[in-house]
Amino acid sequence: MTLANESVRITRTYPTTREHVWKLWTTPEGIASWWSPDGFTIEVGKLDLRPGGDLVYTMTATAPEQIAFMESHGMPLSTESRKKFVEVSEPARLSYTSLADFIPGVDPYDFLTVVELETVEGGVRVTMTADAMHDEEWTQRLAAGRANELDNLGRVIDADGAGS
Repeated sequence: MTLANESVRITRTYPTTREHVWKLWTTPEGIASWWSPDGFTIEVGKLDLRPGGDLVYTMTATAPEQIAFMESHGMPLSTESRKKFVEVSEPARLSYTSLADFIPGVDPYDFLTVVELETVEGGVRVTMTADAMHDEEWTQRLAAGRANELDNLGRVIDADGAGS
């Protein structure tokens, strides 16, 4: 993982196919199985997988330390998140904007995430690049959360028997 002023880039390689990772990234069941950071759950409310289409889901803090963090920062335990797909190129590339409208004292803004799936020897390389957030602290949180999500994706792939 590298952190620059303009973006966060995280790369993982999994012993599976692009098609399997694509399905986990683009179906309500797939998203719910790994998308949330540890200590949170996800429920997908809407998924319109096309450029201009929306992904709407509710993320809820469920673990004591996440509940305490959310409460101590004046944030609700459940937040509805909205993403708008920019590019949908099955099974190689997906990009979307995320609406950051949940941060106390910060005006809502969008930031872009690009996901690239590349077949490599032994599996698929996933590269996720996300715009930096409004300050270094929130960009660090974004980087840690996205790295945790990709670790969770790896656990789901392992549990699926590499999804072959």
